[in-house]
Amino acid sequence: MLFRSWIWFFLAGIVGLVTSIAFVYITQYYTAGAWRPVKEIAEASKTGPATNIISGTAVGFETTFVTAITIGIALIASHWLGEQAGLKAADGHNVGGIFGTAVATMGMLMTTAYILAMDTFGPITDNAGGIAEFSKSEAGAREITDRLDAVGNTTKALTKGYAIASASLAAFLLFSAYIDKVNLILGRQGKELMEAVNLADVGVFVAAFVGAMLVYFFSSLAIRAVGKTAQSIIVEVRRQFREMPGIMDYSQRPDYARVVDITTRAALREMIAPGMVAVATPVIVGILLGYQAVAGMLMVGTIAGVLLATFLNNSGGAWDNAKKYIESGQLKDATGAVLGKRTDAHAAAVVGDTVGDPFKDTAGPSLHVLVKLLATITLVLAPLFIR
Repeated sequence: MLFRSWIWFFLAGIVGLVTSIAFVYITQYYTAGAWRPVKEIAEASKTGPATNIISGTAVGFETTFVTAITIGIALIASHWLGEQAGLKAADGHNVGGIFGTAVATMGMLMTTAYILAMDTFGPITDNAGGIAEFSKSEAGAREITDRLDAVGNTTKALTKGYAIASASLAAFLLFSAYIDKVNLILGRQGKELMEAVNLADVGVFVAAFVGAMLVYFFSSLAIRAVGKTAQSIIVEVRRQFREMPGIMDYSQRPDYARVVDITTRAALREMIAPGMVAVATPVIVGILLGYQAVAGMLMVGTIAGVLLATFLNNSGGAWDNAKKYIESGQLKDATGAVLGKRTDAHAAAVVGDTVGDPFKDTAGPSLHVLVKLLATITLVLAPLFIR
């Protein structure tokens, strides 16, 4: 019987592995230049930045459909497989479903070494392209690094998709742990246990609203931080070009230290507000509205966070590779002429890439941390919310 039980959990682990592989292909489809979404954005660039932004936004929203379906199938399948094992707690309750989900989460984490390799590939190729350009390498070298950078954009995007998918599975486990923790405390106090979260309760509904709002507000703070820092960098670069005209002919060396100092200080200073908001919100909601309201906030916040992170990660990667697609000379006009660098289409794609950078490199990757942080804080501080 024990051997048969572990077969079910083995299959749940396979579900996790398959899910991680599925996200690789999903992200590749939406962010690689060989497929319809990136080509669609590149085509939209022919008519200007506005249509580029509209097309990229549509692609980002589209990615949430297959992401939600994949995560939903993984959760249902792993939970069902775990239940078949018949693992029971001391009170006779079947806990195999939750354990099966935990095994699926660990199955996803089995690919961590591969994901880390994919994640480091992107920055390496990106910096290689920058070095090739600043060192005045021959055109062939820059062409090779551009192709590698396009691949790196896709690998970075798929690692972010993997991160948010694993975060959603882990958040489900932490949510279950929160309910168990609350019921343990309620049982000791002789109070009625929380069997389910009642969204019809006004306090729970308001807390759920707050959970969804937190995801968007947190993203706003992160994106605004990038915008403010970018403005400071632009002002500094313009000052250096104005005061040191020899930069253009390489007779004067730019003040790199000043630019690095601006970005480093901003990276530390601008993250204070998002961090405080993420930590304080569940605490305030729990104290004011109670433990069940926190559960509602956690549920809805997790769902909103997963979907918004998917949109931000994939739309940003698609915008970036649409620009690379045009730079590689694959976009043509009605007459068959190549629309490459220094064309209006390329300029429009650059605008889209600029918009997508804070999406895929700042707000998107931060949201999976927010999702896990919400679940962890509510679990640790559960006794504080029970009056």
